[in-house]
Amino acid sequence: MNDTPAAPEAVPTHAPPVATEAMNGADARREYRPGYEVVAEQILEFIAEARLVAGDRLPTELDLAQRLNTSRAVVREAVKILSALGRVRAHKGRGLFVADDEGMLITSRWGGFFRPVDIDHVLMLFEFRRVQETAASSLAATRATPAELRTIEVAMQQCRHGFVHGQVDEFNQADEDFHMGVAAASHNTFLVSAVRDARRLQRQSSAIGIHDTLGEGTEAAVVEHEAIYRAIRDGRPDEAAEATAAHLDRTLEDYRREIQRRLFG
Repeated sequence: MNDTPAAPEAVPTHAPPVATEAMNGADARREYRPGYEVVAEQILEFIAEARLVAGDRLPTELDLAQRLNTSRAVVREAVKILSALGRVRAHKGRGLFVADDEGMLITSRWGGFFRPVDIDHVLMLFEFRRVQETAASSLAATRATPAELRTIEVAMQQCRHGFVHGQVDEFNQADEDFHMGVAAASHNTFLVSAVRDARRLQRQSSAIGIHDTLGEGTEAAVVEHEAIYRAIRDGRPDEAAEATAAHLDRTLEDYRREIQRRLFG
């Protein structure tokens, strides 16, 4: 990232330092928030207070670290989260900028900043996804065109290929294509938008490393994707919804275990 200092007036002068919260007992541990999450919120607050708009340049990582009284490493992790959310964009050799895509609307649309390592927040997000995606798959079973079925099938096959050959990026991209393909086959614009936004939020958890490896959960996802695809292909809406619900419930358990492991050891 470019370390050329940004304009002085573009830097918050009153941002509080990152708080160090005690973790005494289970209740305290549940309230624990990683430093990069706190810094990410401070950067969002700065964007709002400075009235920056899409395309405006932000201070450098180093400058933000100094002003927020934290380390550059913490700022870098915060930027990863904000990039996953679609709030900022890092351009190599140019610096950090306020993003200009639809992800900018997500935080206010869903009522606050999503905490990617908060088990309760992850649970609520998966509850939301379960409602939207079971409906989408059910509708897709009665509305999918041959071309849309082929799109879903190809994504399913690429997920399998990525898992078998240990290609994490291939699997993750194919997983995205699969779920968005099912949503598109519902022929409901509102469902497509809701599924896309929920998955954008979920990518924040992915950005902290939850999807950096392929394991038993990935193998299960391959099998579950095929069950969803076959139910949609065969025009069985109830089975498509049930297979989708089972897939999301199992995925949630993977997230829950990984978050607990990362926070509590």
